[in-house]
Amino acid sequence: MGDSIASVLGKANPDRSDILAMLQCNEEEAPLLYRRAAAVRDRYVGNHVYLRGLIEYSNICGKNCLYCGVRSDNVKIERYTMSREEVLEAAMTAYKLNLGSIAIQSGENSSNSIVETVEELVRSIRKMTDNRLGITLSLGEQSRETYQRWFDAGAHRYLLRIEASSEALYRRVHPDDDMHRYHRRLECLKAIQETGYQTGTGVMVGLPNQTMSDLADDLVFMRDFDIDMCGMGPFIEHSDTPLGSRGTDNLFLNERFNLTLRMIAVLRIIMKDINIVASTAMQTIDPAGREKAISCGANVVMPNLTPARYRSGYLIYEGKPGYREADESNVSGLNLDLLPGTTVELGIWGDTPHYGRRRTVR
Repeated sequence: MGDSIASVLGKANPDRSDILAMLQCNEEEAPLLYRRAAAVRDRYVGNHVYLRGLIEYSNICGKNCLYCGVRSDNVKIERYTMSREEVLEAAMTAYKLNLGSIAIQSGENSSNSIVETVEELVRSIRKMTDNRLGITLSLGEQSRETYQRWFDAGAHRYLLRIEASSEALYRRVHPDDDMHRYHRRLECLKAIQETGYQTGTGVMVGLPNQTMSDLADDLVFMRDFDIDMCGMGPFIEHSDTPLGSRGTDNLFLNERFNLTLRMIAVLRIIMKDINIVASTAMQTIDPAGREKAISCGANVVMPNLTPARYRSGYLIYEGKPGYREADESNVSGLNLDLLPGTTVELGIWGDTPHYGRRRTVR
Protein backbone atom coordinates (compact mmCIF):
# COMPACT_ATOMS: atom_id res chain seq x y z
CA MET A 1 0.00 0.00 0.00
CA GLY A 2 2.93 2.35 0.61
CA ASP A 3 3.81 2.11 -3.09
CA SER A 4 0.22 2.90 -4.05
CA ILE A 5 0.19 6.02 -1.88
CA ALA A 6 3.49 7.15 -3.36
CA SER A 7 1.99 6.57 -6.80
CA VAL A 8 -1.11 8.58 -5.93
CA LEU A 9 0.99 11.43 -4.59
CA GLY A 10 2.82 11.52 -7.89
CA LYS A 11 -0.34 12.23 -9.88
CA ALA A 12 -0.87 15.75 -11.19
CA ASN A 13 -4.67 15.56 -10.91
CA PRO A 14 -5.86 13.03 -8.32
CA ASP A 15 -9.38 11.74 -8.92
CA ARG A 16 -11.94 10.80 -6.29
CA SER A 17 -10.55 7.30 -5.81
CA ASP A 18 -7.09 8.79 -5.27
CA ILE A 19 -8.52 11.23 -2.73
CA LEU A 20 -10.14 8.38 -0.85
CA ALA A 21 -6.89 6.40 -0.92
CA MET A 22 -5.00 9.33 0.58
CA LEU A 23 -7.59 9.74 3.34
CA GLN A 24 -7.37 6.04 4.15
CA CYS A 25 -3.58 5.85 4.32
CA ASN A 26 -2.23 4.16 7.45
CA GLU A 27 -0.13 5.68 10.23
CA GLU A 28 3.13 4.67 8.57
CA GLU A 29 2.13 6.33 5.30
CA ALA A 30 0.67 9.51 6.82
CA PRO A 31 4.02 11.34 7.25
CA LEU A 32 4.65 10.97 3.52
CA LEU A 33 1.25 12.54 2.85
CA TYR A 34 1.93 15.40 5.26
CA ARG A 35 5.37 16.13 3.85
CA ARG A 36 3.99 16.24 0.33
CA ALA A 37 1.23 18.64 1.40
CA ALA A 38 3.71 20.95 3.12
CA ALA A 39 5.92 20.91 0.04
CA VAL A 40 2.95 21.78 -2.18
CA ARG A 41 2.06 24.69 0.09
CA ASP A 42 5.62 25.99 0.08
CA ARG A 43 5.79 25.82 -3.70
CA TYR A 44 2.42 27.37 -4.55
CA VAL A 45 1.65 29.83 -1.72
CA GLY A 46 5.02 30.02 -0.01
CA ASN A 47 6.12 28.95 3.44
CA HIS A 48 4.20 31.86 4.93
CA VAL A 49 1.63 31.78 7.74
CA TYR A 50 -0.90 34.63 7.71
CA LEU A 51 -2.79 35.99 10.70
CA ARG A 52 -6.47 36.94 10.91
CA GLY A 53 -7.55 38.63 14.13
CA LEU A 54 -10.85 36.97 15.08
CA ILE A 55 -13.70 39.15 16.36
CA GLU A 56 -16.72 37.16 17.57
CA TYR A 57 -19.22 39.94 17.08
CA SER A 58 -22.40 38.32 18.41
CA ASN A 59 -23.70 34.96 19.62
CA ILE A 60 -27.30 35.78 18.74
CA CYS A 61 -28.31 33.22 16.13
CA GLY A 62 -31.57 32.53 14.37
CA LYS A 63 -30.52 28.99 13.55
CA ASN A 64 -30.86 25.88 15.67
CA CYS A 65 -28.17 23.54 14.31
CA LEU A 66 -28.02 20.29 16.28
CA TYR A 67 -24.26 20.52 16.96
CA CYS A 68 -23.71 24.18 17.86
CA GLY A 69 -23.43 25.68 21.33
CA VAL A 70 -24.94 29.01 20.27
CA ARG A 71 -28.02 27.39 18.69
CA SER A 72 -31.19 29.38 19.31
CA ASP A 73 -32.67 26.78 21.68
CA ASN A 74 -29.72 26.92 24.07
CA VAL A 75 -31.09 28.99 26.95
CA LYS A 76 -28.05 28.36 29.14
CA ILE A 77 -25.83 30.97 27.53
CA GLU A 78 -25.96 34.72 27.93
CA ARG A 79 -26.53 36.36 24.57
CA TYR A 80 -24.45 39.35 23.54
CA THR A 81 -23.66 41.68 20.68
CA MET A 82 -20.49 43.73 20.79
CA SER A 83 -20.98 47.48 20.58
CA ARG A 84 -19.75 49.47 17.62
CA GLU A 85 -16.98 50.90 19.77
CA GLU A 86 -15.88 47.45 20.94
CA VAL A 87 -15.65 46.11 17.39
CA LEU A 88 -13.68 49.13 16.21
CA GLU A 89 -11.35 48.86 19.20
CA ALA A 90 -10.71 45.18 18.45
CA ALA A 91 -10.05 46.04 14.80
CA MET A 92 -7.59 48.74 15.85
CA THR A 93 -5.87 46.22 18.13
CA ALA A 94 -5.35 44.00 15.08
CA TYR A 95 -4.09 46.96 13.09
CA LYS A 96 -1.65 48.09 15.78
CA LEU A 97 -0.40 44.53 16.18
CA ASN A 98 0.23 44.51 12.43
CA LEU A 99 -1.86 41.40 11.84
CA GLY A 100 -2.85 42.43 8.34
CA SER A 101 -6.44 41.15 8.47
CA ILE A 102 -9.42 40.57 10.72
CA ALA A 103 -12.31 38.10 10.53
CA ILE A 104 -15.68 39.19 11.91
CA GLN A 105 -17.76 36.17 12.90
CA SER A 106 -21.27 35.94 14.31
CA GLY A 107 -24.35 33.84 14.76
CA GLU A 108 -26.74 34.12 11.83
CA ASN A 109 -28.88 37.27 11.88
CA SER A 110 -30.24 38.97 8.79
CA SER A 111 -32.18 41.80 10.45
CA ASN A 112 -32.02 45.21 8.81
CA SER A 113 -30.26 46.68 11.82
CA ILE A 114 -27.49 44.06 11.69
CA VAL A 115 -27.06 44.46 7.93
CA GLU A 116 -26.73 48.22 8.30
CA THR A 117 -24.46 47.99 11.34
CA VAL A 118 -22.06 45.57 9.65
CA GLU A 119 -21.94 47.75 6.56
CA GLU A 120 -21.08 50.78 8.68
CA LEU A 121 -18.50 48.85 10.68
CA VAL A 122 -16.73 47.65 7.54
CA ARG A 123 -16.62 51.18 6.11
CA SER A 124 -15.35 52.59 9.40
CA ILE A 125 -12.63 49.96 9.74
CA ARG A 126 -11.41 50.55 6.21
CA LYS A 127 -11.39 54.31 6.77
CA MET A 128 -9.62 54.35 10.13
CA THR A 129 -6.92 51.95 8.91
CA ASP A 130 -6.47 53.73 5.58
CA ASN A 131 -7.64 50.59 3.76
CA ARG A 132 -4.70 48.65 5.15
CA LEU A 133 -6.59 46.07 7.21
CA GLY A 134 -8.12 43.18 5.29
CA ILE A 135 -11.66 42.20 6.29
CA THR A 136 -13.15 38.71 6.22
CA LEU A 137 -16.80 38.19 7.14
CA SER A 138 -18.38 34.99 8.43
CA LEU A 139 -21.96 36.04 9.15
CA GLY A 140 -23.96 33.20 7.68
CA GLU A 141 -26.69 33.07 5.10
CA GLN A 142 -27.79 36.47 3.80
CA SER A 143 -29.50 37.84 0.72
CA ARG A 144 -27.53 38.50 -2.43
CA GLU A 145 -28.18 42.21 -1.89
CA THR A 146 -26.66 42.07 1.59
CA TYR A 147 -23.56 40.30 0.34
CA GLN A 148 -23.20 43.04 -2.28
CA ARG A 149 -23.62 45.85 0.28
CA TRP A 150 -20.94 44.43 2.53
CA PHE A 151 -18.62 43.82 -0.42
CA ASP A 152 -19.09 47.38 -1.66
CA ALA A 153 -18.37 48.63 1.87
CA GLY A 154 -14.95 46.99 1.74
CA ALA A 155 -15.14 43.37 2.92
CA HIS A 156 -13.25 41.15 0.50
CA ARG A 157 -13.42 37.62 1.93
CA TYR A 158 -16.43 35.63 3.08
CA LEU A 159 -16.50 32.25 4.83
CA LEU A 160 -19.70 30.19 4.79
CA ARG A 161 -19.10 26.62 5.87
CA ILE A 162 -21.25 24.03 4.13
CA GLU A 163 -20.52 21.77 7.18
CA ALA A 164 -21.40 18.66 5.15
CA SER A 165 -21.53 18.50 1.36
CA SER A 166 -23.73 15.41 1.54
CA GLU A 167 -27.33 16.60 1.56
CA ALA A 168 -28.42 13.53 3.52
CA LEU A 169 -25.79 14.13 6.22
CA TYR A 170 -26.53 17.85 6.27
CA ARG A 171 -30.18 17.11 6.95
CA ARG A 172 -29.29 14.75 9.81
CA VAL A 173 -27.45 17.48 11.72
CA HIS A 174 -29.94 20.30 11.11
CA PRO A 175 -33.64 20.74 11.89
CA ASP A 176 -35.99 19.94 9.04
CA ASP A 177 -37.41 23.40 8.40
CA ASP A 178 -37.05 26.35 6.05
CA MET A 179 -34.31 27.92 8.16
CA HIS A 180 -31.96 25.00 7.53
CA ARG A 181 -32.20 24.12 3.84
CA TYR A 182 -29.18 22.56 2.18
CA HIS A 183 -29.90 24.12 -1.20
CA ARG A 184 -30.30 27.55 0.37
CA ARG A 185 -26.78 27.14 1.77
CA LEU A 186 -25.47 26.29 -1.69
CA GLU A 187 -27.27 29.26 -3.22
CA CYS A 188 -25.68 31.58 -0.68
CA LEU A 189 -22.21 30.19 -1.40
CA LYS A 190 -22.77 30.79 -5.09
CA ALA A 191 -24.01 34.33 -4.44
CA ILE A 192 -20.91 35.05 -2.34
CA GLN A 193 -18.65 33.83 -5.12
CA GLU A 194 -20.52 35.71 -7.84
CA THR A 195 -20.43 38.93 -5.80
CA GLY A 196 -16.66 38.86 -6.03
CA TYR A 197 -15.54 37.75 -2.59
CA GLN A 198 -12.63 35.45 -1.96
CA THR A 199 -14.93 32.57 -1.11
CA GLY A 200 -14.40 30.13 1.72
CA THR A 201 -16.22 27.11 3.03
CA GLY A 202 -15.47 24.08 5.18
CA VAL A 203 -16.81 20.98 6.85
CA MET A 204 -16.84 19.20 10.19
CA VAL A 205 -14.81 16.02 10.37
CA GLY A 206 -16.15 13.13 12.42
CA LEU A 207 -19.88 13.84 12.48
CA PRO A 208 -22.12 10.96 13.58
CA ASN A 209 -22.76 8.59 10.64
CA GLN A 210 -20.21 10.37 8.46
CA THR A 211 -18.21 8.01 6.24
CA MET A 212 -14.82 8.21 4.58
CA SER A 213 -16.71 8.38 1.32
CA ASP A 214 -18.55 11.46 2.61
CA LEU A 215 -15.25 13.13 3.46
CA ALA A 216 -13.82 12.35 0.03
CA ASP A 217 -16.93 13.90 -1.48
CA ASP A 218 -16.44 16.97 0.73
CA LEU A 219 -13.00 17.49 -0.78
CA VAL A 220 -14.31 16.95 -4.30
CA PHE A 221 -17.08 19.45 -3.56
CA MET A 222 -14.59 22.11 -2.49
CA ARG A 223 -12.44 21.49 -5.54
CA ASP A 224 -15.38 21.56 -7.94
CA PHE A 225 -16.84 24.69 -6.33
CA ASP A 226 -13.43 26.30 -6.84
CA ILE A 227 -13.15 27.81 -3.36
CA ASP A 228 -10.39 30.24 -2.44
CA MET A 229 -10.06 29.36 1.24
CA CYS A 230 -11.11 26.69 3.69
CA GLY A 231 -11.77 26.50 7.40
CA MET A 232 -12.53 23.00 8.65
CA GLY A 233 -12.00 21.12 11.86
CA PRO A 234 -12.96 18.11 13.94
CA PHE A 235 -16.49 17.79 15.23
CA ILE A 236 -16.39 18.44 18.98
CA GLU A 237 -19.49 17.86 21.05
CA HIS A 238 -21.23 20.53 23.13
CA SER A 239 -23.25 19.04 25.98
CA ASP A 240 -26.10 21.55 25.55
CA THR A 241 -26.90 20.34 22.05
CA PRO A 242 -28.77 17.29 20.74
CA LEU A 243 -25.61 15.84 19.17
CA GLY A 244 -23.56 16.44 22.29
CA SER A 245 -25.93 15.23 24.97
CA ARG A 246 -24.21 11.84 25.21
CA GLY A 247 -20.81 13.31 26.03
CA THR A 248 -17.46 13.00 24.28
CA ASP A 249 -15.22 9.99 23.75
CA ASN A 250 -11.57 11.07 23.83
CA LEU A 251 -10.56 8.15 21.64
CA PHE A 252 -12.95 9.29 18.95
CA LEU A 253 -11.67 12.87 19.35
CA ASN A 254 -8.15 11.72 18.61
CA GLU A 255 -9.37 9.85 15.55
CA ARG A 256 -11.18 12.97 14.35
CA PHE A 257 -8.06 15.04 14.94
CA ASN A 258 -5.88 12.73 12.85
CA LEU A 259 -8.50 12.53 10.15
CA THR A 260 -8.70 16.32 10.04
CA LEU A 261 -4.94 16.46 9.49
CA ARG A 262 -5.40 14.16 6.51
CA MET A 263 -8.26 16.29 5.19
CA ILE A 264 -6.06 19.38 5.38
CA ALA A 265 -3.19 17.59 3.67
CA VAL A 266 -5.29 16.15 0.85
CA LEU A 267 -7.07 19.46 0.27
CA ARG A 268 -3.71 21.19 -0.03
CA ILE A 269 -2.57 18.60 -2.57
CA ILE A 270 -5.68 18.92 -4.75
CA MET A 271 -6.12 22.71 -4.31
CA LYS A 272 -2.55 23.86 -4.26
CA ASP A 273 -2.88 27.65 -4.06
CA ILE A 274 -5.78 28.27 -1.66
CA ASN A 275 -5.64 29.46 1.95
CA ILE A 276 -6.31 26.82 4.62
CA VAL A 277 -6.93 27.71 8.27
CA ALA A 278 -5.29 25.89 11.17
CA SER A 279 -8.47 25.95 13.25
CA THR A 280 -8.80 26.61 16.95
CA ALA A 281 -10.70 23.33 17.26
CA MET A 282 -7.45 21.49 16.56
CA GLN A 283 -5.92 23.05 19.69
CA THR A 284 -8.89 21.88 21.73
CA ILE A 285 -7.87 18.27 21.18
CA ASP A 286 -4.10 18.74 21.04
CA PRO A 287 -2.25 21.79 22.44
CA ALA A 288 0.04 21.57 19.41
CA GLY A 289 -2.89 21.10 17.04
CA ARG A 290 -2.42 24.38 15.24
CA GLU A 291 1.24 23.65 14.58
CA LYS A 292 0.44 20.14 13.38
CA ALA A 293 -2.14 21.52 10.97
CA ILE A 294 0.47 23.89 9.57
CA SER A 295 2.88 21.00 9.14
CA CYS A 296 0.18 19.33 7.00
CA GLY A 297 -0.31 22.27 4.65
CA ALA A 298 -2.39 24.91 6.47
CA ASN A 299 -1.21 28.52 6.22
CA VAL A 300 -3.60 30.72 8.24
CA VAL A 301 -3.89 31.20 12.02
CA MET A 302 -6.64 33.22 13.73
CA PRO A 303 -5.71 34.76 17.11
CA ASN A 304 -8.84 35.65 19.09
CA LEU A 305 -9.31 39.39 19.69
CA THR A 306 -12.82 39.11 21.13
CA PRO A 307 -13.03 40.94 24.49
CA ALA A 308 -12.50 38.38 27.26
CA ARG A 309 -15.88 39.02 28.88
CA TYR A 310 -17.70 37.72 25.80
CA ARG A 311 -15.70 34.62 25.02
CA SER A 312 -17.54 32.23 27.32
CA GLY A 313 -20.69 33.09 25.36
CA TYR A 314 -19.21 32.00 22.04
CA LEU A 315 -18.43 28.38 22.83
CA ILE A 316 -19.77 26.73 19.71
CA TYR A 317 -18.11 23.57 21.03
CA GLU A 318 -16.78 22.71 24.48
CA GLY A 319 -13.17 23.01 25.55
CA LYS A 320 -12.44 25.91 23.21
CA PRO A 321 -8.98 27.24 24.13
CA GLY A 322 -8.22 30.82 25.03
CA TYR A 323 -11.63 32.02 26.10
CA ARG A 324 -10.38 33.05 29.53
CA GLU A 325 -7.33 34.88 28.19
CA ALA A 326 -6.94 38.64 27.91
CA ASP A 327 -7.68 40.26 24.57
CA GLU A 328 -4.13 40.47 23.26
CA SER A 329 -2.65 37.40 24.92
CA ASN A 330 -3.44 35.16 21.97
CA VAL A 331 -1.27 37.44 19.87
CA SER A 332 1.48 38.45 22.26
CA GLY A 333 1.80 34.81 23.30
CA LEU A 334 1.64 33.49 19.76
CA ASN A 335 4.72 31.54 18.87
CA LEU A 336 5.97 33.34 15.78
CA ASP A 337 8.24 30.39 15.06
CA LEU A 338 5.32 28.03 14.54
CA LEU A 339 7.44 25.53 12.69
CA PRO A 340 10.97 25.46 11.38
CA GLY A 341 10.89 26.59 7.77
CA THR A 342 7.73 28.72 8.05
CA THR A 343 7.47 32.47 8.50
CA VAL A 344 4.62 34.39 10.12
CA GLU A 345 3.86 37.36 7.89
CA LEU A 346 2.79 40.56 9.63
CA GLY A 347 1.01 43.48 8.02
CA ILE A 348 -0.01 41.49 4.94
CA TRP A 349 -3.54 40.64 3.83
CA GLY A 350 -2.39 37.24 2.66
CA ASP A 351 -4.75 36.95 -0.29
CA THR A 352 -4.81 33.57 -1.95
CA PRO A 353 -3.18 33.27 -5.39
CA HIS A 354 -6.11 31.04 -6.33
CA TYR A 355 -8.52 33.97 -6.22
CA GLY A 356 -6.53 36.03 -8.68
CA ARG A 357 -6.16 33.08 -11.01
CA ARG A 358 -9.86 32.20 -10.75
CA ARG A 359 -10.95 35.76 -11.52
CA THR A 360 -8.56 36.00 -14.46
CA VAL A 361 -9.84 32.76 -15.98
CA ARG A 362 -13.43 33.87 -15.67
